[in-house]
Amino acid sequence: MTINILWKALSVIVLTASFINGASGQETVQPKMVPLGESKSTTTKILETGSKLLQGNSPIKGFDIYLVGLHPMKEHPELQIEAHHYCHQMNEDFAQCILFDSNTKDANMNGIEYIISEKIFNSLPAEEKKYWHPHNGEILTGQLVAPGIPKIAEHELMKNKMNSYGKTWHIWNTGYEGYPSDDLPLGEPMLAWSFNRYGEVIPSLVEKRDKKMNINIEEIYKDRMDLQPLAKPQSGVDDLKGRFGLSTKDIPGVIDVKEADMPGTTAP
Repeated sequence: MTINILWKALSVIVLTASFINGASGQETVQPKMVPLGESKSTTTKILETGSKLLQGNSPIKGFDIYLVGLHPMKEHPELQIEAHHYCHQMNEDFAQCILFDSNTKDANMNGIEYIISEKIFNSLPAEEKKYWHPHNGEILTGQLVAPGIPKIAEHELMKNKMNSYGKTWHIWNTGYEGYPSDDLPLGEPMLAWSFNRYGEVIPSLVEKRDKKMNINIEEIYKDRMDLQPLAKPQSGVDDLKGRFGLSTKDIPGVIDVKEADMPGTTAP
């Protein structure tokens, strides 16, 4: 076996062991709000205990990959939220995630996300592609993290997600940065997007997330610089261009496919 094969095998072992442990090992983040309603009755608690013993929970087994990201809403990019993803990698090209506002047993489920590879995205009709946001900006800047697993394992995970896309719907305002939360899931679902330029995300959103979870985003950015050569032009990078004011700047390696197709433009 070559060193390369051995290294990949070690990475798989580390990733598997880390995901089995779930979110253990990283900082605990408490939800900001409690849903409207009365406390659980004794009857409800008894029913829950019986269900746990007698019923299965097969559909939610395997949601072991824990990611934390930051999302703007596509139609209202001023609405930005911290999203805790619990994902199940169905195969090499497709994952499905349940989104929460924290990582404790009291977390509020506030959305869903599907993650697909570049290969699957390229097979979609043009009308469908407008719902899928690019991931390279999130990965290369350190906005998307996998807390609680070894640095080597996280780096391999992010490498595997380069050039992928996500379709994310938030169904509950559990606390947009600078805005009050709702006690219940109200209104229509909102399509979320990704940050694709420096200066788009509200600084306090990043600072609060990193402080709570003991994350050094600058260090993560440096550690992921070797992923830049893997970045291909992606659809949707420019969809929110100009919606965050004039003080934004490009992220190295993050380029829209339309810009890459322009005469005289060299794609990374």
